[in-house]
Amino acid sequence: MSTVQNAQMTDKQRAREQARARRKAERIRAKAAHDLPRSMQPSKPVVGLTWIILVFALLYFLFPIYWAVIASTKSPSELVSTNGLWFAVGPGEIANAVAKNYASLLGWTQNRFWQWVLNSFIYSGVSAAVGTVIAVMAGYATAKFDFRGKGVAIGIVMGCMLMPAALLTIPQYSIFHSLHLTNTVLSVIIPCSVSPFGFFLGRVYAQSSVPNELLEAARIDGAGEARIFFTMVLRLLSPAMVTIFLFLFVGAWNNFLLPLMMLTDESLKPITLGLYGMASLATFNEKGALMMGALLGVLPLIVLFLGLQRYWQSGLSAGAVKE
Repeated sequence: MSTVQNAQMTDKQRAREQARARRKAERIRAKAAHDLPRSMQPSKPVVGLTWIILVFALLYFLFPIYWAVIASTKSPSELVSTNGLWFAVGPGEIANAVAKNYASLLGWTQNRFWQWVLNSFIYSGVSAAVGTVIAVMAGYATAKFDFRGKGVAIGIVMGCMLMPAALLTIPQYSIFHSLHLTNTVLSVIIPCSVSPFGFFLGRVYAQSSVPNELLEAARIDGAGEARIFFTMVLRLLSPAMVTIFLFLFVGAWNNFLLPLMMLTDESLKPITLGLYGMASLATFNEKGALMMGALLGVLPLIVLFLGLQRYWQSGLSAGAVKE
């Protein structure tokens, strides 16, 4: 029995040593992959300046969020009479201050705040998902197929990128009013689902990430174009699709002018339009509650970016180098 146990212990030790050796070899390979020749290595002043710039950029982007957190705990009088960079109350009273501003926020919005947030999720999520599929399909078709009028179609779509969104709002309103679709969910989702910029990204990614040899091999094997697209192309373009989805989602979430023109029903408003309506009331003076609403309104975007950061970064680099 002891011999068997000794053999098992020896096998376990050998397995641990092999695993340790593999991890060490992987670390060495990873370090060697990032090593640069001495002539290409940055000098210490350059590295120090880079770190200073990065820290400054980090503070620049995080400071508004920090200030919003501080301001969301203060009353209107405390916003102008206390230090703007720190809480107006002690640590034990912060929870009460947050609860007070939260109750004020729900009161001024007539308990519609979270309904507005849900509306923003519906508008942004549906339009971004539909727009991503449309952008990828159109980009793939123009990148990998030749057809009559292709150059003209690409030129028209790319030309639409030069037109400001505000210029299109009134014509869009006229069209949807004629179709009796104003003050509906579709009046916001449909315009946000069509993005010339998304088409441009989808075309660039399809050109660089989908090899022609793979498509030809699939066609020789008898696969149809629909099967090739949905089973192969979408997988190859999945990182790029996340990038397009995030761009469209953020654009729809921050859209203000289109919902302002299309929607009049309070129950259909997104968070941007809802907070604007609350702040525009003549009797409104609860700026702390407004800052809490703005902070809660931007948190979903932060969580979405952090959750999809890995795919987003790989998607940004997918179209950078043409293989």
